[in-house]
Amino acid sequence: MKNSKGFNLLSVIIIICVTSIVSGITTGVIVTNSYKSTTGLSYNELLNDESLNEFLEVYSSVVNNYYEEVDTTEMIDTALDAMLEYLGDNYTTYLNSDQTAELEEKLAGSYQGIGISFSISQETGEPTIASITKNSPAEKAGLLANDVLVSVDGVSLAGKSSEEIKNMIRNSSKSSVTLVISRNGTEMTFDVNIENVEDVNISYELIENTNIGYLQIDSFTKTISNQVNNALTDLENQGMQKLIIDLRNNGGGYLESAEDTANLFLEKGKLIYSLENKEAKADYYDETNAHKTYPIVVLLNENSASASEILAAALKDSYNYGVTFVGTTSYGKGLVQQTYDLSDGSMAKYTSARWLRPNGECINGIGLKPDYEIQKEDIRDEAGYPIDNQLQKAIEVISAL
Repeated sequence: MKNSKGFNLLSVIIIICVTSIVSGITTGVIVTNSYKSTTGLSYNELLNDESLNEFLEVYSSVVNNYYEEVDTTEMIDTALDAMLEYLGDNYTTYLNSDQTAELEEKLAGSYQGIGISFSISQETGEPTIASITKNSPAEKAGLLANDVLVSVDGVSLAGKSSEEIKNMIRNSSKSSVTLVISRNGTEMTFDVNIENVEDVNISYELIENTNIGYLQIDSFTKTISNQVNNALTDLENQGMQKLIIDLRNNGGGYLESAEDTANLFLEKGKLIYSLENKEAKADYYDETNAHKTYPIVVLLNENSASASEILAAALKDSYNYGVTFVGTTSYGKGLVQQTYDLSDGSMAKYTSARWLRPNGECINGIGLKPDYEIQKEDIRDEAGYPIDNQLQKAIEVISAL
């Protein structure tokens, strides 16, 4: 889409075709970007649509006759946003190119960079490394948490925002970046390679003096099933015989990633979920040979949503070896979004179906109810360290299985 004061009929027809298809088909988080409806409008139907012709006429009149220069890109962006907002669906929205890029990076599970997260100190204004991704270029180069970033490729970071610093590192024209950091008051220089870094969206451990594994999943990115598979293999090699899956505060991600993760646990032929739109219902089954046989407890809370609820429901309804929910009722997002990418990098995200758990229920607005409802409490030990009472209950429950 280009800025133009004159009326370009072809470009407008293309835009309207796109927007009409979105309207005609029917963070939150994107559940899927590949689910497709079988409905659609033909080109001739679009050309003969009176409402579209009225839109074209108004667009033409405004672009040609408005008394000031018109930014057609902004005007079409606004029209797209308003069209999707009209549907009254919180999960249906228009994302501009910057918002689209941010969301896609978040869900990709990997990015070009050095593998650090940092924050700007409110007291000093200094950018300080908060964490370093395991096996990342930053870790290999010797950077540490709490290092203060001083400069990037000779450019001082004083007064720079987090976004500016991130772009300076990722958009370097070289295959590496030179960082000057301050560590305990001493400045040090590091040459750090810029590579494809995989986001780590899980944490796991074998709970001390038990055979119980603990696996926390933060979000369902494109790479999450591989991360979970590797974690399960490691825990099983350590002697795990029971598993706690922590989905608290997991806002979701890609539907396919939840499905791939469920495939690791369920037996072949088990129903994972169903998708139902205004025309039909489709069932999705485990088609893999991988499966598990140990007891599982799933931790949920009010922020467990979308893809995390799909996995939890699949385990509850289709896992042969017993799954128990502990915590509080989940968010209750039972709708699936489809995305449509526009040529300028923006995206239309709209609800195209609802998903059903294997027992046939739709949890939208209802959520998944815990078998053991435990509210999170602010409890601390004698040394003042917090105690996770929900996790403690999960350990108690699974120990008895």
